[in-house]
Amino acid sequence: MANYDFPPTSRYHTVPITTLTLPDGTVVPYLQRRFLPALDGFTVLREHAVVEGERPDHIAARELGDPEAFWRLCDANNVMHPDELTDEIGERVRITLPDGVPPPARE
Repeated sequence: MANYDFPPTSRYHTVPITTLTLPDGTVVPYLQRRFLPALDGFTVLREHAVVEGERPDHIAARELGDPEAFWRLCDANNVMHPDELTDEIGERVRITLPDGVPPPARE
């Protein structure tokens, strides 16, 4: 079976791998379904207003330091498809801490 170790920065890192055994005995590995996390698990840092020509990877690069982290924006804004984040100019995109990371303690 192939190696399915996803890096910690991948949206699939914690998704369990399951197998399906076909009638001929072939074992097919697959990822279980990944659900969007609940919005109450995110700490909002700020909002970003979408400008013309912007893409989700542009926002992720600028706001999160990693263009491949666009999926974190999707999770934090409860959207399945990344283009939903930028399909309207002026749309407000929540920039958050990763799911489950609590806000910093106030002194």
